[in-house]
Amino acid sequence: MHIEDVIQVAGVIDQAEADLLVKSGVHYLGFPLRLPVHQEDLSEREAAAVIRALQPPTRGVLITYLSRASDIAEFCAALGVSVVQLHGDVATSELRSLKEHHPQLTLIKSLVIGLHPVEQLLELVERTAPYVDAYITDTFDPTTGAAGATGKTHDWRVSKRFVQYASRPVILAGGLHPGNVRDAILEVQPAGVDAHTGLEDRTGRKSEEKVREFVSEAREAFRLIHGAVG
Repeated sequence: MHIEDVIQVAGVIDQAEADLLVKSGVHYLGFPLRLPVHQEDLSEREAAAVIRALQPPTRGVLITYLSRASDIAEFCAALGVSVVQLHGDVATSELRSLKEHHPQLTLIKSLVIGLHPVEQLLELVERTAPYVDAYITDTFDPTTGAAGATGKTHDWRVSKRFVQYASRPVILAGGLHPGNVRDAILEVQPAGVDAHTGLEDRTGRKSEEKVREFVSEAREAFRLIHGAVG
Protein backbone atom coordinates (compact mmCIF):
# COMPACT_ATOMS: atom_id res chain seq x y z
CA MET A 1 0.00 0.00 0.00
CA HIS A 2 1.47 3.33 -1.08
CA ILE A 3 0.44 5.70 1.69
CA GLU A 4 0.12 9.09 0.06
CA ASP A 5 -3.00 11.20 -0.50
CA VAL A 6 -5.10 8.43 1.03
CA ILE A 7 -8.84 9.08 1.21
CA GLN A 8 -10.51 6.53 3.46
CA VAL A 9 -14.13 6.24 4.54
CA ALA A 10 -14.89 3.99 7.48
CA GLY A 11 -18.01 2.30 8.73
CA VAL A 12 -19.21 0.57 5.55
CA ILE A 13 -22.71 -0.74 6.18
CA ASP A 14 -23.38 -3.00 3.18
CA GLN A 15 -22.58 -3.70 -0.48
CA ALA A 16 -24.72 -0.80 -1.70
CA GLU A 17 -22.79 1.65 0.45
CA ALA A 18 -19.48 0.18 -0.68
CA ASP A 19 -20.59 0.66 -4.29
CA LEU A 20 -21.51 4.28 -3.55
CA LEU A 21 -18.08 4.96 -2.04
CA VAL A 22 -16.21 3.35 -4.92
CA LYS A 23 -18.29 5.27 -7.46
CA SER A 24 -17.50 8.48 -5.58
CA GLY A 25 -13.75 7.94 -5.81
CA VAL A 26 -12.95 6.46 -2.40
CA HIS A 27 -10.14 3.88 -2.68
CA TYR A 28 -9.90 2.76 0.96
CA LEU A 29 -12.99 1.39 2.68
CA GLY A 30 -12.78 0.86 6.44
CA PHE A 31 -14.56 -1.96 8.27
CA PRO A 32 -14.61 -1.54 12.09
CA LEU A 33 -15.05 -4.99 13.65
CA ARG A 34 -14.72 -6.59 17.11
CA LEU A 35 -15.15 -3.26 18.85
CA PRO A 36 -15.16 -2.58 22.61
CA VAL A 37 -17.59 0.36 22.46
CA HIS A 38 -19.43 0.83 19.16
CA GLN A 39 -21.83 -1.62 17.52
CA GLU A 40 -20.48 -3.23 14.34
CA ASP A 41 -22.05 -1.91 11.13
CA LEU A 42 -22.31 -5.37 9.59
CA SER A 43 -21.41 -8.96 10.42
CA GLU A 44 -17.94 -10.38 9.81
CA ARG A 45 -19.33 -12.68 7.12
CA GLU A 46 -21.02 -9.74 5.36
CA ALA A 47 -17.82 -7.67 5.64
CA ALA A 48 -15.76 -10.47 4.11
CA ALA A 49 -18.15 -10.72 1.16
CA VAL A 50 -17.98 -6.97 0.49
CA ILE A 51 -14.19 -6.88 0.85
CA ARG A 52 -13.60 -9.82 -1.48
CA ALA A 53 -15.77 -8.15 -4.15
CA LEU A 54 -13.62 -4.99 -4.22
CA GLN A 55 -11.50 -4.45 -7.30
CA PRO A 56 -8.10 -2.68 -7.34
CA PRO A 57 -7.22 0.08 -6.72
CA THR A 58 -9.96 -0.07 -4.06
CA ARG A 59 -8.97 -1.89 -0.87
CA GLY A 60 -10.70 -2.97 2.30
CA VAL A 61 -9.16 -1.94 5.61
CA LEU A 62 -9.83 -3.86 8.82
CA ILE A 63 -10.27 -1.50 11.79
CA THR A 64 -9.97 -3.45 15.03
CA TYR A 65 -8.99 -3.35 18.69
CA LEU A 66 -7.44 -6.81 18.72
CA SER A 67 -4.00 -6.76 20.33
CA ARG A 68 -2.42 -10.21 19.77
CA ALA A 69 -0.45 -10.75 16.57
CA SER A 70 -1.89 -14.21 15.96
CA ASP A 71 -5.48 -12.99 16.38
CA ILE A 72 -4.91 -10.02 14.08
CA ALA A 73 -3.30 -12.10 11.34
CA GLU A 74 -6.01 -14.76 11.56
CA PHE A 75 -8.78 -12.15 11.33
CA CYS A 76 -7.13 -10.44 8.34
CA ALA A 77 -6.91 -13.77 6.53
CA ALA A 78 -10.54 -14.60 7.28
CA LEU A 79 -11.71 -11.26 5.88
CA GLY A 80 -9.34 -11.18 2.93
CA VAL A 81 -7.67 -7.89 3.87
CA SER A 82 -4.02 -6.92 3.68
CA VAL A 83 -4.39 -3.55 5.43
CA VAL A 84 -5.22 -3.38 9.14
CA GLN A 85 -5.75 -0.37 11.37
CA LEU A 86 -4.89 -1.16 14.99
CA HIS A 87 -6.70 0.87 17.64
CA GLY A 88 -5.95 -1.32 20.64
CA ASP A 89 -3.02 -1.21 23.04
CA VAL A 90 -0.79 -3.47 20.97
CA ALA A 91 2.56 -4.31 22.54
CA THR A 92 5.64 -3.52 20.49
CA SER A 93 6.58 -7.20 20.61
CA GLU A 94 3.24 -8.09 18.98
CA LEU A 95 3.80 -5.50 16.23
CA ARG A 96 7.27 -6.93 15.66
CA SER A 97 5.83 -10.44 15.39
CA LEU A 98 3.19 -9.30 12.90
CA LYS A 99 5.76 -7.56 10.71
CA GLU A 100 8.18 -10.51 10.82
CA HIS A 101 5.70 -13.32 10.26
CA HIS A 102 3.14 -11.53 8.07
CA PRO A 103 5.10 -9.05 5.95
CA GLN A 104 2.25 -8.90 3.43
CA LEU A 105 0.16 -6.93 5.93
CA THR A 106 0.18 -3.13 5.94
CA LEU A 107 0.00 -2.05 9.59
CA ILE A 108 -1.51 1.30 10.57
CA LYS A 109 -1.28 2.14 14.29
CA SER A 110 -3.69 4.60 15.88
CA LEU A 111 -2.63 7.58 17.98
CA VAL A 112 -5.69 8.60 19.97
CA ILE A 113 -5.50 12.28 20.87
CA GLY A 114 -6.89 12.96 24.32
CA LEU A 115 -6.57 9.41 25.61
CA HIS A 116 -2.83 9.59 26.33
CA PRO A 117 -0.49 12.56 26.90
CA VAL A 118 1.20 13.78 23.73
CA GLU A 119 4.67 12.99 25.05
CA GLN A 120 3.59 9.42 25.71
CA LEU A 121 2.28 9.12 22.15
CA LEU A 122 5.54 10.53 20.76
CA GLU A 123 7.41 7.85 22.71
CA LEU A 124 5.02 5.25 21.27
CA VAL A 125 5.88 6.47 17.76
CA GLU A 126 9.58 6.23 18.49
CA ARG A 127 9.21 2.69 19.83
CA THR A 128 6.89 1.28 17.17
CA ALA A 129 7.99 2.99 13.95
CA PRO A 130 10.22 0.08 12.81
CA TYR A 131 7.22 -2.26 12.84
CA VAL A 132 4.36 -0.22 11.36
CA ASP A 133 3.76 1.30 7.95
CA ALA A 134 1.76 4.36 9.04
CA TYR A 135 -0.08 6.03 11.89
CA ILE A 136 -3.60 7.43 12.11
CA THR A 137 -4.53 10.14 14.59
CA ASP A 138 -8.05 10.11 15.99
CA THR A 139 -10.08 11.64 18.80
CA PHE A 140 -10.93 10.23 22.23
CA ASP A 141 -14.41 10.91 23.63
CA PRO A 142 -14.26 10.82 27.45
CA THR A 143 -18.06 10.78 27.75
CA THR A 144 -18.43 7.44 25.92
CA GLY A 145 -14.91 6.02 26.20
CA ALA A 146 -14.77 5.69 22.42
CA ALA A 147 -11.32 5.96 20.86
CA GLY A 148 -12.32 6.80 17.31
CA ALA A 149 -15.57 7.18 15.35
CA THR A 150 -16.54 9.92 17.81
CA GLY A 151 -17.41 12.56 15.21
CA LYS A 152 -15.24 14.98 17.17
CA THR A 153 -12.18 16.89 16.06
CA HIS A 154 -9.05 17.39 18.13
CA ASP A 155 -6.35 20.03 18.15
CA TRP A 156 -4.89 19.70 14.65
CA ARG A 157 -1.64 21.22 15.88
CA VAL A 158 -1.07 17.95 17.77
CA SER A 159 -1.55 15.87 14.62
CA LYS A 160 0.76 18.23 12.74
CA ARG A 161 3.40 17.59 15.38
CA PHE A 162 3.15 13.85 14.68
CA VAL A 163 3.41 14.47 10.92
CA GLN A 164 6.62 16.40 11.50
CA TYR A 165 8.02 13.96 14.06
CA ALA A 166 7.16 10.50 12.75
CA SER A 167 9.35 8.63 10.29
CA ARG A 168 6.20 7.00 8.93
CA PRO A 169 3.22 8.57 7.10
CA VAL A 170 0.41 9.95 9.28
CA ILE A 171 -3.27 9.79 8.33
CA LEU A 172 -5.63 12.31 9.94
CA ALA A 173 -9.03 11.29 11.33
CA GLY A 174 -11.46 12.68 13.87
CA GLY A 175 -14.56 14.71 13.06
CA LEU A 176 -13.67 15.31 9.42
CA HIS A 177 -16.41 16.27 6.96
CA PRO A 178 -16.72 18.13 3.64
CA GLY A 179 -16.70 21.50 5.37
CA ASN A 180 -13.40 21.12 7.22
CA VAL A 181 -11.30 18.53 5.37
CA ARG A 182 -9.59 21.09 3.12
CA ASP A 183 -8.52 23.25 6.10
CA ALA A 184 -7.42 20.13 7.98
CA ILE A 185 -5.17 18.94 5.16
CA LEU A 186 -3.70 22.38 4.57
CA GLU A 187 -2.88 22.79 8.27
CA VAL A 188 -1.70 19.27 9.15
CA GLN A 189 -0.32 18.15 5.76
CA PRO A 190 -1.04 14.46 6.46
CA ALA A 191 -0.48 11.52 4.13
CA GLY A 192 -4.19 10.83 4.12
CA VAL A 193 -7.57 11.53 5.70
CA ASP A 194 -10.29 9.30 7.10
CA ALA A 195 -13.96 10.13 7.64
CA HIS A 196 -16.84 8.20 9.11
CA THR A 197 -19.77 9.86 10.88
CA GLY A 198 -19.16 13.20 9.16
CA LEU A 199 -20.35 11.72 5.86
CA GLU A 200 -23.57 10.17 7.13
CA ASP A 201 -27.13 11.40 6.64
CA ARG A 202 -29.89 11.28 9.24
CA THR A 203 -30.48 7.57 8.64
CA GLY A 204 -26.85 6.69 9.45
CA ARG A 205 -25.98 5.85 5.85
CA LYS A 206 -23.30 7.64 3.84
CA SER A 207 -24.62 10.56 1.83
CA GLU A 208 -23.45 10.43 -1.79
CA GLU A 209 -23.41 14.23 -1.93
CA LYS A 210 -21.27 14.48 1.20
CA VAL A 211 -18.89 11.74 0.05
CA ARG A 212 -18.37 13.32 -3.35
CA GLU A 213 -17.78 16.75 -1.81
CA PHE A 214 -15.38 15.26 0.75
CA VAL A 215 -13.36 13.51 -1.97
CA SER A 216 -13.28 16.65 -4.11
CA GLU A 217 -12.18 18.90 -1.24
CA ALA A 218 -9.53 16.43 -0.08
CA ARG A 219 -8.08 15.97 -3.56
CA GLU A 220 -7.88 19.72 -4.09
CA ALA A 221 -6.17 20.22 -0.72
CA PHE A 222 -3.59 17.50 -1.45
CA ARG A 223 -2.95 19.17 -4.80
CA LEU A 224 -2.40 22.50 -3.06
CA ILE A 225 0.04 21.17 -0.47
CA HIS A 226 2.06 19.32 -3.08
CA GLY A 227 2.14 22.51 -5.12
CA ALA A 228 3.28 24.47 -2.07
CA VAL A 229 6.03 21.95 -1.35
CA GLY A 230 7.07 21.78 -4.99
